[in-house]
Amino acid sequence: PDPGDRIVKTYPNPATTNITFDLQQHFRQGLSIKIYNGLLGKKMYETTLLQDKTTINLSDFNRGIYIYHLTDVTGKIIESGKFQVSR
Repeated sequence: PDPGDRIVKTYPNPATTNITFDLQQHFRQGLSIKIYNGLLGKKMYETTLLQDKTTINLSDFNRGIYIYHLTDVTGKIIESGKFQVSR
């Protein structure tokens, strides 16, 4: 898919201390973001997005690849992506 069509933009990537999830399209109520360790598949973080831009502190994240799922109010995954944490 064309990156311009993505619902959420993540930056910086790779990230060191924080990562920002920036919703590109019309903000919808009830979206959640879940972050998983890319290697182990363990859920590291979950939050309901209350505004169009959310910054997450990565102090509890080890370096590596993480996968995120953007889910709607029913829990259906509407977008996935990954980002890297480097220290």
